[in-house]
Amino acid sequence: MASNKHWQDILWGGHTGWSITNTINWLLTTGRTLTDPAVFLKELALKLMKDDANIARIRITLNTIDPEIRASVYTWWRGREEIDVFTPSHGIESTTSYQGSPIEEARNSCRIVRHRLIDNLPTNAHIILQELKNEGMTDYAVFPIQFTDKSISTFIVASDDPKGFSNSDLNKWKALLLYLLPVLEVFSARKTIQSLLNTYVGPSTGQKILKGIVKRGDAELIECALWYSDLRNFTVLTESLSTETMLQLLNAYFEVVTNAVTERGGEVLRFIGDAMLIVFTADELGSIKQACQAALQAAIDANTQLQTLNKELEAKGMPQLSFGIGLNEGKVIYGNVGSLSRLDFTVMGPAVNRTARLEDLTKKLSVDLLLTEEFAQYITQPTQFLGSFNVRGVPTPLQVHTLAQCTKT
Repeated sequence: MASNKHWQDILWGGHTGWSITNTINWLLTTGRTLTDPAVFLKELALKLMKDDANIARIRITLNTIDPEIRASVYTWWRGREEIDVFTPSHGIESTTSYQGSPIEEARNSCRIVRHRLIDNLPTNAHIILQELKNEGMTDYAVFPIQFTDKSISTFIVASDDPKGFSNSDLNKWKALLLYLLPVLEVFSARKTIQSLLNTYVGPSTGQKILKGIVKRGDAELIECALWYSDLRNFTVLTESLSTETMLQLLNAYFEVVTNAVTERGGEVLRFIGDAMLIVFTADELGSIKQACQAALQAAIDANTQLQTLNKELEAKGMPQLSFGIGLNEGKVIYGNVGSLSRLDFTVMGPAVNRTARLEDLTKKLSVDLLLTEEFAQYITQPTQFLGSFNVRGVPTPLQVHTLAQCTKT
């Protein structure tokens, strides 16, 4: 049977030196309730400093599933007020800053990697070790953190004490990680869930889902500007281009529109083949007038960015792109529809149908941007009335406008 001293060494890092007891108590009470990793790291560092921990720098890396970033990296330095937050993009593993680094070694071996920086470094030492030595660090240790899904993140500590870390220090860091690991795994899981929701349903919708609006029928009535856009000649392009080229063009179009829309406070709700359903809510933007103005400006921005893209495509000998946009406003039902086990979070109502039908008219009228009369009343730019048009599924004719600057002469 293991002795009490053995278990004390494992759970508390032994008796000598500074104590992790107060930090553990904080982790099990207040610390675990914090939701921002940067705030958590700062508070953790302050607790450790108060208990005389031999520490000058702490870094936590948390892997995530995100289309743009590989991980979130949080760094605390003693004497600095702010936590440094870094989000390396995919492909970081192939860079010289990562290859051959202590972090790569710790992740690949799943073992603690320690480097004493007191003496001169070997000529082939990784650049990160030289940078830390230049910052005055004397000791550096990378602890791999393996979560229940077998993914590996890291907890990294550095000291500027003339003697570096003692054996007692390292034992305490290993003991502390027993209590840190479940808290860090929650942070990692929360970050991944949030990232996936942002990617697949959008930030606003994602927040609603995280708050528990997940049952079929959970919905609310919102006032918003509605955008429906569709790529021109998509069927022809699909039949004439390779799959790889078609996907490249489609993604370029989606990126142009998404960037323009999110920059103005809108949110892409759905990709429907080559079409996009987008909302600019009055609540988010302050009023329905501001929502309509934001949607219109996003449409102008997207068209401008598309012209730039088309010049690049032309230079590569690729087909150029064009798309039609219908803009409308109204009150819509925003919430969950579907089966009991498979739901879609979207907007519904006559205003949505009218917006889609309005976009259909852009082909018939050879005008890339059309506005309903209801939408046009909220914008400041000059418009031109194009007429009344009967459209499928709408009982009364649509009163259709466009921007004066879009009218062909």
